[in-house]
Amino acid sequence: MIAEAGSSARALLLLGRGSDPDSERGVDCPGELPPASDPTLVERARAAKAALGERVFLLGHHYQRDEVIQFADVTGDSFKLARDAAARPQADYIVFCGVHFMAESADILTAPNQRVVLPDLAAGCSMADMARDFQVADCWDVLTDAGIASQTVPVTYMNSSAAIKAFTGERGGLVCTSSNAERALRWAFEQAGAAGGGAGKVLFLPDQHLGRNTAVRQLGLSLDDCVVYNPLKPNGGLTVEELRRARMILWRGHCSVHGRFTAQQVAAVRERVPGVQVLVHPECSYEVVSAADLVGSTEFIIRTIEAAPAGSAWAVGTELNLVRRLADAHPDKTITFLESTVCYCATMNRIDLPHLVHSLESLVRGEVVNQITVPEPVARNARLALDRMLALPELVPAGSVGSSSGSAGSGSAGSGSAGSTGQEAGR
Repeated sequence: MIAEAGSSARALLLLGRGSDPDSERGVDCPGELPPASDPTLVERARAAKAALGERVFLLGHHYQRDEVIQFADVTGDSFKLARDAAARPQADYIVFCGVHFMAESADILTAPNQRVVLPDLAAGCSMADMARDFQVADCWDVLTDAGIASQTVPVTYMNSSAAIKAFTGERGGLVCTSSNAERALRWAFEQAGAAGGGAGKVLFLPDQHLGRNTAVRQLGLSLDDCVVYNPLKPNGGLTVEELRRARMILWRGHCSVHGRFTAQQVAAVRERVPGVQVLVHPECSYEVVSAADLVGSTEFIIRTIEAAPAGSAWAVGTELNLVRRLADAHPDKTITFLESTVCYCATMNRIDLPHLVHSLESLVRGEVVNQITVPEPVARNARLALDRMLALPELVPAGSVGSSSGSAGSGSAGSGSAGSTGQEAGR
């Protein structure tokens, strides 16, 4: 009976229901949510949004459910959406249908009078939660004791908390996206080398796969130049010699969705679908991106499918809501999900119609629920890291658009496409 209850709880989590207080920052939603079975939910959402007019600006992430994305004023990836919000000063309320770290970025970039709402505060990000501020502070102490902190520049992926962005900004580092990771790392190594008087180092947070893929496939580093820092082990599970020898110190974090894809799945889809091209996100493992035909950010994946000729076949390794939406939008192409089983982003799926309706109707009544507020000192240092990213020089990768299988530096395992910019998304 206990095992059955545990299985049911896990199933509810995968569907975006229930909560896990040991691993998520979730809280109870204040007020009564309308039942999911309410047949008037769509009309209620439309009515509330119409009543608010230009006072509300609704952002929808690419991984969001179709039932929610239909109400978005703009769709996109995390950083693009945050910048879209900053460009809409007339909106009193920014309703971010995404996850917690995305709403934090929107709060950092928008005006003080604008209020950012996350329809369900339990919509977190497992990757972002793998790097907590106290853990990263402990890591920096380890690097200091090893005598290498002065020649190390921290780089944090957009998929991190405001506190981690602030840590990075305070120590001379910057934020990167999956579109501009190559440019960010080149900049960071230049800064670290100048500070240390030699070959510098980068501490890359929190996704080890994006860091490794970019460093090895685009910057020409070797796998031996990379070490993985495990915050759950003393000294990160590394010796002082290993830390001193490394060029890339990768945080032991990953995306729970993209981490499910395997090289075996790539081989299997090639056998199953004649002429298929495999297109994956750089949050996938090194083995997967090496086996794929093209590697790039979410925006790159969308553009690639849009530009593909009719009759072409694609296996896409990213979140399932997006892959299904692409397949529906391009019936003239064969678009296959790389994995054979369900692979939704569970925390993103927490944002559903009942939570959206509750948030909008509360705003109509003048009640701001589930507001995301980043404390000013944290926001200030996080903004430093974001501004350094926005100031990055343009970098045109060698080779063709995307990243060819097995060819280091031939394209864009981290940057997505030739000419991609920092305005593109975090994911």
